[in-house]
Amino acid sequence: MAEQPIQRGRLRPAPEHFLNEADVQAVEAGRRGFLRKALVTASAAMAATTVARAEDGDPAILTLPPWTTSLGQPVAARPYGLPSQYEKGLQRRESPGLTRMSQVSVAFTPLQGLFGIVTPSGLHFERHHQGWSDIDPSKHRLMINASDDGFIRAPRVYTVDDILRLPPVSRMHFIECGANTGMEWGNVAVPTVQYTHGMLSCSEFTGVPLRTLLDDCGVNWKKARYVLAEGADGSSMTRTIPIELVESGEVLVAYGQNGEMLRPENGYPLRLVVPGVQGVSWVKWLRRIEVGDQPWATKDEAIHYVDLLPGGQHRQYTSIQECKSVITTPSGGQMLLDKGFYNISGLAWSGRGKIARVDVSTDGGVNWRSARIDGPVHGKCLTRFNIDWVWDGRPAILQSRAVDDTGYVQPRYGQLRAVRGTKSIYHNNAIQSWKVAETGEVSNVQVL
Repeated sequence: MAEQPIQRGRLRPAPEHFLNEADVQAVEAGRRGFLRKALVTASAAMAATTVARAEDGDPAILTLPPWTTSLGQPVAARPYGLPSQYEKGLQRRESPGLTRMSQVSVAFTPLQGLFGIVTPSGLHFERHHQGWSDIDPSKHRLMINASDDGFIRAPRVYTVDDILRLPPVSRMHFIECGANTGMEWGNVAVPTVQYTHGMLSCSEFTGVPLRTLLDDCGVNWKKARYVLAEGADGSSMTRTIPIELVESGEVLVAYGQNGEMLRPENGYPLRLVVPGVQGVSWVKWLRRIEVGDQPWATKDEAIHYVDLLPGGQHRQYTSIQECKSVITTPSGGQMLLDKGFYNISGLAWSGRGKIARVDVSTDGGVNWRSARIDGPVHGKCLTRFNIDWVWDGRPAILQSRAVDDTGYVQPRYGQLRAVRGTKSIYHNNAIQSWKVAETGEVSNVQVL
């Protein structure tokens, strides 16, 4: 007797936006228990739009639709292409109650709806400290100077055109805010992967190695130990960067992203690209580089972006984004509608190099299987993984665990908290868990 084929399961996406004004006020008041109720309510509302299985005589097959029997839109009807109107729900979104002003807030990338490893420029996450501006490139300048005359021979000022005329390089890298997953340090706080891990994006960046510009200014590589990057935004964001990263050639003064100029909210016309380092160091609207021999201890590295440890001590200058991964589907807010076959998919990344392996568990970390790596594996870049799974209708807990080429293994929450405690904000790279209930509902849980 022939073996029966495994039924392919259907997945209902997470509701894109499920918080009303009352929910926003609850977030601001610190009440988080309502989140599950809000998500369930939104999921129920979506059930009415779920597409049923095709039956014999499906009119979508038998009746030709208007677009098959009429003339379509002309060439260049949209001089700059836009997504389909049917994909308009996939947007970066601000987390309500996260900050008091939207100019100093975050818009999260919808990881649950993306494929491959490239983040479309229009969905790249945003993190601003004083809002963003669309800067006239003809009026923008990049100055390179030093805190002491012995560090560089000839300080210079570059126009954007000056930099565009230099030989370019293009590289694929992820960028992750140091506070990504920061709301989850103490316990489950948000329901979907967009809000747990959405301060993460990956692009092809094009620009000029910062080393090229420093060489042009005659930097003294023996004396110089650090550079200070400063942005042109209202907060004058400034960050210290070790000279070793610059000297290696990996730090870029970038003007291009995914084949076009940077978007204004992503730093147009110039931004710094510091691979593997937390996003705050990727200074946007870059206007100045200062060369020195010690950290500057600016406000955003002396009192902000520091790690609170048990006992009240703080770690400073912990910029590297450690090895991390997350399953993006099935993930929180989604629902499995059938028993049967599903493809588990997600992303892995490491600020220290390449992803060597990703393991996936469907039983909360008791057993692990190695996932397939899909597509290219670049250093300090997102890596897509997939693995087959047949859901039998029983409760399950989905996890992914990444290993990079240095041998570092992504930790469990219990391992990370044993060292870091639960009061931190930054650099949470613990294993993410998604619980699949018997109903098929997927929710955010934590497993120590």
